[in-house]
Amino acid sequence: MEISIAFLALVAIVSAASLSQVKIANKDFLEKQKFLFEIVYRVEDPLMFEEWIKLGEKFIIDKSYYSYYDEHMEKFWEAYKMGALLPRGEFFGALVKSHHKQAWGLFNFFYFAKDWETFMHNVCWARMHVNEGMFVYALTLAVIHRDDFEGLMLPTIYEIFPQYFFDSKFIYEAEKFDYDMWSKYIMYEKEFQDFYYKNNKNYNNGGYMYMKDWKMWQWWKLMGIDKSHWYTEENFMLRENIYEFNQDPKWNSMLKDVKMWWMPVDYTRDIDFYNKESALSYFTEDLGWNSFWYYKNMDYAFFLDGKTFGLNKDRRGEFWLYTIQKLMSRYYMERLSHGYGEIPEVFWMSEIEHGYVPHLISYNGVGFSYRPNYYDMTTFANVEMLNRIRGAFHRIEEIIDTGYYKMYDGTMVDLRKPEAIEFIGSMLQSNMDVFDKYFFNYYYMYAFMSISDVDYHHMEVSPNIFLNFETMLRDPLSYTFHKKISDVFFRFKDHLKPYTKDELMFPGVEIKDVHVSELVTYFDLVDFDVTNLLNDKMVFVDGKFVWDKTLLARQMRLNHKPFNFDLTVLSDKQQKAAIRIFIAPKYDEFGRYIPMSENRENFFTLDKFVVDLEPGKNMISRNSNEFYWTGKDRTTYTELYHYVMMAYEGKYDMPLDISEPHCMFPDRLILPRGWEKGMPMRMFFMVSPYEETSHQYSSFDVTYSCGIGTGSRFTDSKPFFYPFDRKIDEFDFYVPNMYFKDVEIYHFDSTKMYMKDEYKNYGKFDYTFFDNYYTKYFK
Repeated sequence: MEISIAFLALVAIVSAASLSQVKIANKDFLEKQKFLFEIVYRVEDPLMFEEWIKLGEKFIIDKSYYSYYDEHMEKFWEAYKMGALLPRGEFFGALVKSHHKQAWGLFNFFYFAKDWETFMHNVCWARMHVNEGMFVYALTLAVIHRDDFEGLMLPTIYEIFPQYFFDSKFIYEAEKFDYDMWSKYIMYEKEFQDFYYKNNKNYNNGGYMYMKDWKMWQWWKLMGIDKSHWYTEENFMLRENIYEFNQDPKWNSMLKDVKMWWMPVDYTRDIDFYNKESALSYFTEDLGWNSFWYYKNMDYAFFLDGKTFGLNKDRRGEFWLYTIQKLMSRYYMERLSHGYGEIPEVFWMSEIEHGYVPHLISYNGVGFSYRPNYYDMTTFANVEMLNRIRGAFHRIEEIIDTGYYKMYDGTMVDLRKPEAIEFIGSMLQSNMDVFDKYFFNYYYMYAFMSISDVDYHHMEVSPNIFLNFETMLRDPLSYTFHKKISDVFFRFKDHLKPYTKDELMFPGVEIKDVHVSELVTYFDLVDFDVTNLLNDKMVFVDGKFVWDKTLLARQMRLNHKPFNFDLTVLSDKQQKAAIRIFIAPKYDEFGRYIPMSENRENFFTLDKFVVDLEPGKNMISRNSNEFYWTGKDRTTYTELYHYVMMAYEGKYDMPLDISEPHCMFPDRLILPRGWEKGMPMRMFFMVSPYEETSHQYSSFDVTYSCGIGTGSRFTDSKPFFYPFDRKIDEFDFYVPNMYFKDVEIYHFDSTKMYMKDEYKNYGKFDYTFFDNYYTKYFK
């Protein structure tokens, strides 16, 4: 791993050098963090920590313990007393209206608690009495939004509920894992394999591999590892930044007594019917991709009002639409890498050609419903609700074209001003800041309830991927629907005048040249912590929980080789500047050049950053690992818990930045897969005058906090999608402070090595062999 290790070693050195500047967790913080990690451990099972069971004996309803007490809290408590809460063991959908109402009340009990003790009592009570999904949803929101919880974290959503991210076959195998049975099985299996390999001369040539429906990410077939059984080895877990940790003696000491088991995990494949969309399942089912959308909708939850939670400082409506634009442009590029065309349009009364089978089960063991090929909304969806959604879209488009909106109280809203995008975003998300709740409340929620055939007052519903943010992006239909929202965003923007040359110019500044290093993608391996699925007996010694077993899902996922830009910028004076970097396709699926007037919607933001320009020539370098909104793999649940316990016992100084902030986009997904011979793309660079935001100097530490509600999360005060947010007049658009660069993205097939080289450790995962391809092919 010549390049990867060298780079990560450098990161480790820099991190060590700046450790003195990093905040160290104190005893009070560690006690709180320990509580949060333990309260969600195996959340579907009864609570087993005695100290938390005692705290959860009663729920605090005295209003004096809260900074605010509202009707949602009263209704929640009344529903509990009447036995009307969603029962434990039932599927919870954040986008089911009846579930949402109850979750809102529970969240308020968590969020408005005046002190940690009240919060902790309520959380312990809810852990034992409230539906599992509702509990995690409300708790996650509270941990993210409480100002006094900065730095505290929960395990990632895919570690709390692996059921929503991995196929049901793997989930069943994890839930029935038994150490004693595994020990006996592995002994007999070894005897069989020793005999088989000794007497089968063709085993190393793939003579008995099951290769049906082969996909490039199915590495276990070529290694000869059984996908249906757990295996163990004396080695470390895999992730892209693991070398920052496993070279640390503290890390090795901490995990030396933890036994780890691995199992290969697949993505969804078209087993029952032909469906070309399944070729993209490695992308649409990626854990980082789906959890990014989940946390984005937790950060800016539609039912949180901007004034109370500070979300209005973050331009929440515009930011939500901008996020959807990024998701659509990124998904479109991935489609093009497979030769697929544009994202299909929404036709409410027409059949949808490609269906989707999620292969998921809920934490209660009930399978998720599937969507067949040629899905007809008028047959399968809630038609009354569907008509309401169609009407809402029609109304929004109508008022955009009209140019103004008259509210119920007579107030006129001018929709020809750029800042009106905030209103449009609030309407489309149906958030609490929407300016006319009589017409737009719950529109977004109703859309997915309609597709899932859930009525307004349904309580017990069948699991459906459209009812939770962490699962909805798995289905291609989700992109079709969100493309409609993106189209409305551009419909509004198209009514604004194009930027003039003077508005785009940066007088005295010119981008003279740009160099981009080679862009290479590949599939690498990663381990995801699924220990929450373990059903083994929990062990306590002197009242302390012994976490000595860990289950890991080993999966191939898309990644890219680190790349960098070198910009040569000329400036006539010393000044601050903002640099924006985008990437977009150059040709459509038919090989036709995409004109800028059409292609502007497809530009995907890579980076934005601020620089100090000096008079004369400025050489500016930027590495892909420095991008402002992306992050590496997060530290696993198992590691974080052991770090906390070691620090709690005074054996370790735990830095607060030990795990990536929850809001980061996965760095490894910023480039589409590309082609082996190179996929033509266009990069765009722009230097513009720096315009600071009104809250630019609010303080939050980006190494462990997302700064939700501070108003200082963003680079500058220009529109988020600037300069592509308006129609482009090509006579005025091209200015010296812009630069277009033609590039190509090459895809390296990391499975070829198994075909060409003799694999001598067949039937076992070989770390050395896997690491070697980095040295062979990426040096």
